[in-house]
Amino acid sequence: MTSLNETPRGERLHIGIFGRRNAGKSSLLNAITGQNAAIVSPVKGTTTDPVFKAMELLPIGPVVLIDTPGIDDYGELGQLRIEKTRNILRKTDIALLVVDSEEGLHDEDSALIDIFNETGVKYLIVYNRAKRVSRPSLPSHDRTSEDFKRNKTARPLPRGFNTFYNKSDASTNPDGICVNALTGENTYELKEKIAEVSSDVRETHRLVADLLSPGDVTILVIPVDKAAPKGRLILPQQQVIRDILDSGNIAIVARETELTDTLQKIKCTPKLVITDSQVFDKVSKETPENVGLTSFSILMARYKGVLEQAVRGAEFIDTIKDGDKILISEGCTHHRQCDDIGTVKLPRLIEKYTGAKPIYEFTSGGGFRHDLSDYKMIVHCGGCMLNAREMNYRHRVAKELNVPITNFGVAISHMQGILKRCISPFHNLQNK
Repeated sequence: MTSLNETPRGERLHIGIFGRRNAGKSSLLNAITGQNAAIVSPVKGTTTDPVFKAMELLPIGPVVLIDTPGIDDYGELGQLRIEKTRNILRKTDIALLVVDSEEGLHDEDSALIDIFNETGVKYLIVYNRAKRVSRPSLPSHDRTSEDFKRNKTARPLPRGFNTFYNKSDASTNPDGICVNALTGENTYELKEKIAEVSSDVRETHRLVADLLSPGDVTILVIPVDKAAPKGRLILPQQQVIRDILDSGNIAIVARETELTDTLQKIKCTPKLVITDSQVFDKVSKETPENVGLTSFSILMARYKGVLEQAVRGAEFIDTIKDGDKILISEGCTHHRQCDDIGTVKLPRLIEKYTGAKPIYEFTSGGGFRHDLSDYKMIVHCGGCMLNAREMNYRHRVAKELNVPITNFGVAISHMQGILKRCISPFHNLQNK
């Protein structure tokens, strides 16, 4: 469970550490974190499951480092481990490909680089176990190709390679850096290089602040029922409140039973009412037409960059027939309550709206099928626990297979006839 004072995993830059068995991936994780976060052993295949380590990585900020099983594992269990490694690629913002500097790139490493390039993942090649040698005395302008063949240190090395030697000649690779994970040498330079790459990856999005002007009032409608976590707010609610406060605006929180009284008591017209999707029907009826209305789930879909696809996908709810398979997917794993939104309320709403009896399948957490072709459509949660890259991967797979995908809040507002109103605050979607 994420503490109120911690940056949630979905908001952290995901740095995946990949490579062959025994290349030094776990040692690199420990060197970067300065802790024994991962088990290190000379035995190949020590890492059998991905290891996640959240930390503040200066000068980047909050990140999560992910150590993965070796991509060259074998056997039945080995293939399962490789599959887990490939799943990590779906959520990786920056990849560190760890290569033994004495061996250089293997076919498996080259295959990973191809995948990085195909999927647009920024990456660095980390040549591990590099050895330190003396500076050559031969002037650089007098060096020839024959000199370099005789003496690999004859070429001046760029930043991050100072006096390091490796057979793979990382000095010719702009995406590479030499380190020694066991001694910690050059890990500072590695962090600096990661920071350089991250500047091209990180985008600044706002959940709601860009819809508001300074001093605007927003009312947040938060039901308190059996599904509400005792003593705390769920993550999207926390994030929206913080974004409103950060932008110099005013957040008023009320339950759905208090909305009308709240609207009467405040001495101004609120700019927005943001509600939990489960009480859309009641809240939409009580919210004046001149006040913007949306939900936490819809805001989260916009924040993750998948709202337009979710809006288009919602139209296919109208075509659901008896026996159609619907996948309802959530990004986190939680204890199911008796009136759970994903497994109980949504199916109930769909059946009431369509008059059909579809077949439902449910996934949660990291589980998400690659083959979606047998589903009529997918209804996904807001994805507050998933980073944007993972959410976009799921939507991209659905699009490639021509399977409509929508979002909890979008689906509910569509079935209640208020979707157009709920996306009207987002000007870029008004005419779509």
